[in-house]
Amino acid sequence: MSDTGSASASPVRTLYRERQWVPLYWWFLAAFLVVLTSMQLYHNRTIMWLIVPLVVLSAIAVWVLLSWSSTVLTVEQDPDGTRWLSVKSANLPHTVVSRSLAVPATAKRNAMGRQLDPAAFVASHGWIHEMVMLVLDDPEDPTPYWLVSTRNPEEVLRAFLPEQTDTSLAHLEQ
Repeated sequence: MSDTGSASASPVRTLYRERQWVPLYWWFLAAFLVVLTSMQLYHNRTIMWLIVPLVVLSAIAVWVLLSWSSTVLTVEQDPDGTRWLSVKSANLPHTVVSRSLAVPATAKRNAMGRQLDPAAFVASHGWIHEMVMLVLDDPEDPTPYWLVSTRNPEEVLRAFLPEQTDTSLAHLEQ
């Protein structure tokens, strides 16, 4: 039996993966709001005034919370050794990153405030308090840096830029 359909190159290896779910208490809050609104519509009416809003509002709430939780951050390594950071539909090779920095929760406001460059790539969620900043050195790309929310910046930096990890995390230990 011959194996003519197999690929000769080794597969892409996932080094880190993080799905950025909304907090659990948001689901309880959404359920409470759905029930409260449905009960208001049902008041002194037939049971259909309860069932229809419950179904429709529940579907809307689930859709909204799942769409807000759709961001997936991955670090993958190609067979040739190139590591890629993927966020939403954007991809960044490790070869164009000149410096990296873990942004703690205490500095997120400054990073996202007046100091933010409008040309930067930003993937931020309010419920994730830490970030990584990746400064680019690519003459073909006008993007000065990436600013990405992550629950564990140390692991992202260790997977994506292991050669820069010690300097990227040095300010956190002080």
